[in-house]
Amino acid sequence: MTDELELFGPSRRGTSGRAPEADSADPLPADRVRPLAARMRPRTLEEFHGQTHLLGPGRPLRAMIEAGEPASMILWGPPGSGKTTLARLIAEASAATFVAFSAVTEGVPRVREVIAQARERREAAGRRTILFCDEIHRFNKAQQDAFLPHVEEGVVVLIGATTENPSFQVVRPLLSRAPVRVLDPLDPADVRAVLEAALGDTERGLGGGALTADDEVLGLLSAAADGDARRALGALEAAAALVGSGGHIDLAAAREGLQHRFAVYDKAGEEHYNLISALHKAVRGSDPDGALYWLARMIEGGEDPLYVARRMVRMASEDIGLADPQALRLAVAARDAFHFLGAPEGELALAEAAVYLASAPKSNRIYEAWRAAQARARETPGEPVPLHIRNAPTSLMKEFGYGKGYRYDPDEEDGIAPQTYLPERLSGERFYVPGPYGDEPRIRERLEWWRRRREAARKGGTGGEADPSRSSGPPGG
Repeated sequence: MTDELELFGPSRRGTSGRAPEADSADPLPADRVRPLAARMRPRTLEEFHGQTHLLGPGRPLRAMIEAGEPASMILWGPPGSGKTTLARLIAEASAATFVAFSAVTEGVPRVREVIAQARERREAAGRRTILFCDEIHRFNKAQQDAFLPHVEEGVVVLIGATTENPSFQVVRPLLSRAPVRVLDPLDPADVRAVLEAALGDTERGLGGGALTADDEVLGLLSAAADGDARRALGALEAAAALVGSGGHIDLAAAREGLQHRFAVYDKAGEEHYNLISALHKAVRGSDPDGALYWLARMIEGGEDPLYVARRMVRMASEDIGLADPQALRLAVAARDAFHFLGAPEGELALAEAAVYLASAPKSNRIYEAWRAAQARARETPGEPVPLHIRNAPTSLMKEFGYGKGYRYDPDEEDGIAPQTYLPERLSGERFYVPGPYGDEPRIRERLEWWRRRREAARKGGTGGEADPSRSSGPPGG
């Protein structure tokens, strides 16, 4: 059938079904025209490197493959981690027809066509169809819903591949029918094994070119690939082309093959949230080195620096608060400095703020106080404002008692009047309780001093302190 694809690479025949005619240039074999990464795609589980948490001995996914009983699933992992290869291996092990399409270029009409052919295939020959949907997160909710009845019925085994978090990008009904399998970036040792296999393989790799490579070269390519086997093989192939057949790949050729090493970051995807979380937690954990590293990762990855600046303003309020009141001022100043200077000069202000916030004393008491006050406000939305602290702009309001009995605190001795500022029902509740670090012990002393003075003023006494101390003012102020 027209939708049956070869398990390992496209057919060497033209679209007419006839073998392409040779031209006078005697072209390379078709397989050699394909990139090295495509030629070296693993053909068996033994050739597959990495993902031992999924494919190690006794693991459920490996057992499923060896039993030849495929099941629907979503493969979630970074580029070059083996998602497509794994789907092909599952199809081959189960002798199923493998149909691949991309959600980037194809849509629901193609899905319907594949489903119809799969149903016909199952009824005519009892053969299963594995429908491999690459970039499944590019389908919207309605398009993903089109898979549901056919997966449920077993017309197709759906294997979706995505680099985006399925929790955000794949609809829940589909996730319930196609469990997520998480693929990790390859370890440098696994990437190195892939490179060594490509150098030694005379059939599909570079083994026929009598190439040699320094040990440091393989180490560099393995580390610089950032867990992406496809990228490592591409860099190796580019370096091999530079030195030619029989050549020696040194560090200079390897670096030329790598070109620029792009940051692993997506400012609109999950990595955006992962990295800002790492920065926030490094600041909260008082680790300036971690804070600088994650800040640099975000900036190098193309994140909007003003977004990071706004988040650091939040960190100053949430995690430091009044333990160091300067933190919020400096975070705001860093935001303004970057807005004024731009990149790259303004980035230094962000780095300064990150280090200051990480090294500042920490307190979440303001955060807790605000949450507690919000909760009580929701629980008591109808509590009236006490009359003595209501505004009274009209004579009628004064007649109703608005503002009656209010005393202006700055005119009172010690600046404290014997009155309350909460609704009667909430009288005596405390939302903000200063912590033990930074400036907050001094703030606690000041608040306690005012509390004692207010109680003393209500009773007409001095709060147990001699009059000379009353004129000294509150601690620290």
